[in-house]
This record gives sequence, C-alpha cells and structure tokens, in this order.
Amino acid sequence: MFSSNPLNDLLFIDLPDDLDLSAYKIEIKPGIPLPVQKPLQAEDSFALKNLTPEMIFAGILVVLAYDTENPHVPYYRELLLSAKPDIKQELTEAAILKARNEDFDIAEEIFSALRSLDPEDPVTVLNTALFFDQRAESYRRSGLNDDADAYDASAYKYYKQALGADSPAPDVFFNAGFFYLKQKDFRNAKDCFESFLALTVDIPDEDLGENGIYKKTRAQEIVNDINSRNLEDEQFKAAFEYISNGQEEKGLESIRAFLQNNPKVWNAWFMLGWGLRKLCRWQDAKDAFLQSIECGSTEADTLNELAICSMELGQLKESKDYLFQALSIEPENTKYMSNLGYLSLKTGNRDEAKKYFLTVLEFDPNDKIARKMLEELR
Repeated sequence: MFSSNPLNDLLFIDLPDDLDLSAYKIEIKPGIPLPVQKPLQAEDSFALKNLTPEMIFAGILVVLAYDTENPHVPYYRELLLSAKPDIKQELTEAAILKARNEDFDIAEEIFSALRSLDPEDPVTVLNTALFFDQRAESYRRSGLNDDADAYDASAYKYYKQALGADSPAPDVFFNAGFFYLKQKDFRNAKDCFESFLALTVDIPDEDLGENGIYKKTRAQEIVNDINSRNLEDEQFKAAFEYISNGQEEKGLESIRAFLQNNPKVWNAWFMLGWGLRKLCRWQDAKDAFLQSIECGSTEADTLNELAICSMELGQLKESKDYLFQALSIEPENTKYMSNLGYLSLKTGNRDEAKKYFLTVLEFDPNDKIARKMLEELR
C-alpha cells in the first residue's frame, strides 16, 4: 500500500471534469486538491486520463497515515468513508493479517491510517495496542530489547487510551491485564482482571461461549495467583523497576527484602537471578534461577537464563541442555536459537553456529543479530 517515503509518492491535483465518480455517491468539493497515489512510472509520465478512483483512495490513506496535520484531513476522511463504507473493516482485517505474518511496518502504517480515519474508534485503539504489544514481544524474542522497550511504550499508550474510554469493553481489561502481567506490574494486572470479571459476572455461560468461559476462568486464576504470592507488594514492584532501569544493586536490595517474607515465590527468585546476571555474577545468578525452578517456575525463560549463566561459567554441555529444554517449551523462540549459535561458537563449531543463525533468519528474516553474526562468520 505504501512506499518507504509515502508522502513523496503523492500528487495533489484538481479533478478533471470528465472523471466519473458517480458510482461512489460522493461529493467533490471544488478548490480542494485531492491526493493521488502516483503510478510506478516516473512522475512526468503520469496522465490525468489514466487517473482512477482507487488511486485517489490510496492517496487519501497515505495522507491519513502520515500527514494528520493536513488541513483537509476531515474532508478526505469524509470522502473516503462515503465512497467506501466498509473501508474500516477492510483495513482492520488487512492490518491484523499483516501483523500476524509479522509484516510489521505495513501493519503499523495501516493502523495509523485507521486511527486517523476514526480517532475515537475503541476497536482500532485496542487493536493498535495489541499490535504494538505483539511487535514488542517479537523483538524481545529476537534479543532486540531496546526496540522491544520502545514498542512496549507505544502499547502502554494505547492500552491506557483504551482503558480511559467511556465504558470500555471487557476484552480491553482482559488484554491490558496480560500486558501489565508481562511488565511485572502485578497491581495493574490484577485491577484489570478484576474489572474484566466484574463486567462479565452476570453474563450467562451460554452467552459467553467457550472462549468467554475460558477467559473468566483464566482471569480468576491469575487474580488468585497474584494474591497467593503477594505479587502486589511494593518491594517486588520496586525491585523490577530498579533492575529494569539499570540500578541493579537497589533492585537486589528490594527483592531480597521481599524474599525474607515470601521465600517460596519463584518470580522473586527469578528477579534476583536477573539482577545478579546483569551484574555478571554468574554463579550467584545461576543459584537464584535454580531456586526459582525449585519454587515452581516452569518458564522457558528461566531455563534460558540458566543456560546463559552456565555458558559464562564454562559449563557448556549443561548450557546446551537448558537451551534444548527451553526450545521444547517455545520451539519458535529465536532468542534461544541465537543462544545455541553463541554456544556453538564457544565450542569452536562455526558451522553449527551458522546453522543456528540461519534457522533464526528462517523464522525471522529481520533478525539483526543473527544477520550480523552470519556476516562475521563468512
């Protein structure tokens, strides 16, 4: 739909008198030039006789996505909605499909056009939040943590907007709850899941359907889990924020204080290990991650962290075993595949390392780290 420099691919023209748009039941306002998506040929070869309504609609979408301050946006929006009443549904389906296929740049452009087309549409706002959430998760799996953090911030922005709408739908709270859960913000996660449960408590099971019943059950399980492990505790939250912001020593102090009163919480041992690992205290970190498993962690990420610590300690066979266990839980996680590549390099097996990095690119052709490592291994 769009090029790398989309606004440069537009022409703004006054419509010729002989262009018939009657089939679209739209009113053209004289004196307002319309954006037109240029054809693939050079600009000087464009002829008005070749102009089609679709080129105008494509041009309007580009303006909506990239030039929201254009003074004629309200007119363009009205014109497009009049000409194509189903355009929102069509664009939404296209954006979701692109996101599902991890064609993220195109999906983001379509969502941008959708928000400009109807800024207050709660469905678009929630879908945008879900999209940025998905993109952040994909980047984090690939080890691109800075990019992932940036998209998490965008997801947070749109979740907040969705939650702040008049009478948000139950699914807004359900999806936002999982976002906060991934951010280790257990207090807001619990609030969202409790709001979801309150909004659905009086809906009969036959109206909820199988998926709705599952969501209610899952939300209640998460609320109970947060309560039973005291994850709303301020010390736990403070520890996560300190370690996330590079203040590991303060974070370790907070999480150790939490563990004094909650010694069986696997999440807390994981956080302790995370902080120690960031300080390159490999053996202490490994001990903490092992304790996390002892207390009930079944997370692939815990096994991956153990693999990193074992690798740094020179325990290469053990590291490989942990990574294979992690991949058995999340077979498409490219971060674990990349770590197997690094492990192969540690053992001096460059050919095996290449295979792992090539496998990463098969799952994620845009993985910058794998591509960089393959260039170094040439």
